[in-house]
Amino acid sequence: MYLQLKLILRRLLPVRFLYFLEPVIRKSLYIFYLGNGYQCNLCGAKLRRFILLENNERLCPSCGSLPRTRRIYRILQDGWLTPGVRILDFSPSRSLFRKLKNKASIEYVASDLSGDFLAEKKYDITQIETNDASFDLIICYHVLEHIPDDQKAIQELYRVLKQGGKCFIQTPFKEGDIYENSSITAPDERLKHFGQEDHVRIYSVTGLVKRLERSGFQVKILSFEEERNNSNGFSEKEVVLVCKKSSLKL
Repeated sequence: MYLQLKLILRRLLPVRFLYFLEPVIRKSLYIFYLGNGYQCNLCGAKLRRFILLENNERLCPSCGSLPRTRRIYRILQDGWLTPGVRILDFSPSRSLFRKLKNKASIEYVASDLSGDFLAEKKYDITQIETNDASFDLIICYHVLEHIPDDQKAIQELYRVLKQGGKCFIQTPFKEGDIYENSSITAPDERLKHFGQEDHVRIYSVTGLVKRLERSGFQVKILSFEEERNNSNGFSEKEVVLVCKKSSLKL
């Protein structure tokens, strides 16, 4: 039902209008999923079940959060959302955007160059138009795999972080080495090689860590494993890189 409704609305309404109408639609949808078996840790909704998407990810019918969104919010709740913290989020999840924008004690800045996400800034991640050492925390989720010059983007993330600041990074990962080929530019070929029409590479964890360390970051790998039907609908396996701006650039 959810997917069919989404397709119909996308045909009838402009995408930007849908973003603002979405909370109203979800309130109507949520009643069909009420229950006590599961709970979204982002919006607090108690659910009979999550919506299972075609890629087997579990979507919250109440706020639209995906497993990775719920995970990053769980991480942020562990002492990161302190009063006065300044956060930059690239191409943010709409559910996370709405949650953090409502926290008066923090300064949350969202950026999206494409115009496909809710954001007030349009920063080019390879040339961020802001001063050095501007942010305490950066969220860069599923962005770097879209960027041809990812090393320049990583250098910019390092530059705009305050000393001792942290950047949370996640991309799709594979085993082995990073796979990239700049000659592959057609959307259908990128889909075949990289898993999505607008991706330019597939990272390995070790390969991305090396690129981050090259720009001066100290990197901690957070690995999570969950039961398939865990109550918060987290992914069974997930990796998040916590990148700290060290005192001395390597």
